[in-house]
Amino acid sequence: MEEQNPNQINIELSEEIAEGIYSNLAIITHSNSEFVLDFIKMMPGVPKAKVKSRIVLTPQHAKRLMKALNDNIKKFEQTHGPIKDTEMPNVLPMNFGGPTAQA
Repeated sequence: MEEQNPNQINIELSEEIAEGIYSNLAIITHSNSEFVLDFIKMMPGVPKAKVKSRIVLTPQHAKRLMKALNDNIKKFEQTHGPIKDTEMPNVLPMNFGGPTAQA
């Protein structure tokens, strides 16, 4: 019989969740007890965007997530070079700066 590590967590990942959700915009809000991360997919030329996923975290988990993201970004940049940081305008253009469609 195989011994189990009491600190090991068994995590299940369904096929549907494993596919992931594409997001090109995230909005973060917070209260005194939680952080809310809304992941949104905006499409060019479409004035309405949908929240595709919402994650609610305690402040402690939000800070751990920030540290984990920073660590992973550092590792990524060591392997692939610096990630170009583009400045986001205050108002997102609905066409993402590309050509507008004409009928």
